[in-house]
Amino acid sequence: MALDLVNYEQKAREAVKAFWGNREAARQKQIESGNADQGERAGVTAGKNMDGFLALILDVIRANGLSHAEIYQNRAMLTLPGYFRPTKLWDLLVLYKGELIAAIELKSQVGPSFGNNFNNRTEEAIGTAHDLWTAFREEAFGKQPRPFVGWLMMVEDAPGSRKTVRDASPHFPVFEEFKGASYLKRYDLLCQRLVQEQLYTTAAVLTAERSALDTGEFTELSSMTSLKTFVAALAGHVAAEAARLGE
Repeated sequence: MALDLVNYEQKAREAVKAFWGNREAARQKQIESGNADQGERAGVTAGKNMDGFLALILDVIRANGLSHAEIYQNRAMLTLPGYFRPTKLWDLLVLYKGELIAAIELKSQVGPSFGNNFNNRTEEAIGTAHDLWTAFREEAFGKQPRPFVGWLMMVEDAPGSRKTVRDASPHFPVFEEFKGASYLKRYDLLCQRLVQEQLYTTAAVLTAERSALDTGEFTELSSMTSLKTFVAALAGHVAAEAARLGE
């Protein structure tokens, strides 16, 4: 049976519109209340910016054989045991017949501060995955096949994310591919390497300008980190688990 990619491109455009729309709505609400956060924080405190992408992922899961899976989005039900820490809070968990099918993180970043945020996101992504796979090795989830572990990132397409960035490394040279690389390029390299090192089943990075509030237009940086690669990998994993578990 062919995989169902659920018209993901159109749904992604709607998700991009919602991303910018939700940020602006949160900012306006805080301004009207007289309690606006400083800078860009006013657009993120509502916590709903990535809900369009979450809906797309849910459609993929349900369309490829696990319509009866337990899908958790409520904060109280999103923790998994860790190895280096007691628990980790995820953005989406999928369980079926007592097995962990998928754990997914949805992240975003807008300007103007791309540098510190990139480093924080990088350390968080690596640490989260290493903790999960060590816990998996130690059978924190019982004896089961490897789950799908996904990381999806939305980054603002802006002068600050596209500009050439210099690094200071006085003792040893940085890897050649990082020299002068923009933050968008660095996110692309990060996602590629997260998959190459088997820290994530797949990792995707999308970028969109603020004007995409009206159009939903987004850009992918490479085929390895594209939304189609993410969606196809998730659909394939779900279909395989559905067949294995007799759904």
